[in-house]
Amino acid sequence: MAPLSMLLGLLIASCFTFCLSHQNPKEFALTNPEKSSTKETERKETKAEEKLDTEVLEVFHPTHEWQALRPGQAVPAGSHVRLHLQTGAREVKLQNEDKFRNNLKELKKGKRLDIKSNTYTSQDLKSALAKFKEGAEMDSSKEDQARQAEVKRLFRPIEELKKDFDELNVVIETDMQIMVRLINKFNSSSSSLEEKIAALFDLEYYVHQMDNAQDLLSFGGLQVVINGLNSTEPLVKEYAAFVLGAAFSSNPKVQVEAIEGGALQKLLVILATEQPLAAKKKVLFALCSLLRHFPYAQQQFLKLGGLQVLRSLVQEKGTEVLAVRVVTLLYDLVTEKMFAEEEAVLTQETSPEKLQQYRQVHLLPGLREQGWCEITARLLALPEHDAREKVLQTLGAFLVTCRDHYRQNLQLSGTLASLQAEYQALAALELQDGEDEGYFRELLGSINSLLQELR
Repeated sequence: MAPLSMLLGLLIASCFTFCLSHQNPKEFALTNPEKSSTKETERKETKAEEKLDTEVLEVFHPTHEWQALRPGQAVPAGSHVRLHLQTGAREVKLQNEDKFRNNLKELKKGKRLDIKSNTYTSQDLKSALAKFKEGAEMDSSKEDQARQAEVKRLFRPIEELKKDFDELNVVIETDMQIMVRLINKFNSSSSSLEEKIAALFDLEYYVHQMDNAQDLLSFGGLQVVINGLNSTEPLVKEYAAFVLGAAFSSNPKVQVEAIEGGALQKLLVILATEQPLAAKKKVLFALCSLLRHFPYAQQQFLKLGGLQVLRSLVQEKGTEVLAVRVVTLLYDLVTEKMFAEEEAVLTQETSPEKLQQYRQVHLLPGLREQGWCEITARLLALPEHDAREKVLQTLGAFLVTCRDHYRQNLQLSGTLASLQAEYQALAALELQDGEDEGYFRELLGSINSLLQELR
């Protein structure tokens, strides 16, 4: 009995050992379930990608009719794809407006693909896409080269042009070089009167530009033109003043140099002496350009007796055109000072430098003392509507200092009443023509405002 029990125990032990030797050891290992799952997923994705890279895709050849697309089929570029909402299947057809091109021409490993083949791999698609991009870059580069070639065909380099001009004895000059040449020609004693006038005429064209006008004074050309005002030839005075008027206009740096160079005195001398009307027009133009927006020049103008000079000028016979320009200048100078004071009030500046300069210009008292209240009132009898408009503006600006004189001037009252009746009729005609805000209506408004101020 004992030997039988021992034999049975050995048999059971042998069976247990055999089962343990054939059991999977991973089942008894201590592992992280999440990491094991992640690694397993990565291995599956890697195998799927490797399988996709080597998988051979079937080329689907669409027609102009809708056809169902099976899974795994590749759709050529340019196809029209839609999702059938009832069946859930994808359908493909060719674009209606373009004839579908189903022959893909690309290179694979240095050899052309078989265009009659019905299949190609994903690696073939990647290679074809890379070649397509390279081709697009080459086309773009070719377009740029063609454009550059066209530009070179239409335009020539500046060095080549200069070389051609040198061969033709033609010199390309800058504005500065041209102005220097014109000044030298004007200042040369060997130049004739016609050559000097031509030089000044050409110079006036260039000094309209602010930079050119400043360059003119940088090499002393401005002073040469100012000295031309002393010429005994009326034409030289006229065109020299023409150049100065263009150079002074809205150019403070040139205006300052002109005052220091004695331009103001020379201009007033020409206006005060007997000169041709054409010369005085240009000189008055230069004077206006020098005085506007330059309070220091306005101070010097009053000190040198400029108001007396202008008064004598407008009282000469045949100078009605100049009279209107003088009145316009005085109106501008008066309103300039008023605007400067208003600007100081709006900006709340107590003592700005510009306002201080204008406060030293005592223009209105000088106008009253020199009899400009009466002179301006007489100019209202001019026949031109434009001249009357400018005179009415000036009368309104002079009201601050001339109000009492205007009220006592019976001739002015009669003139205003006559003009009121005339412009009422003209304004009525404008209204009949459908012009609610016509020119004569505005003049009538100015007359009515002035009459109301004088009551």
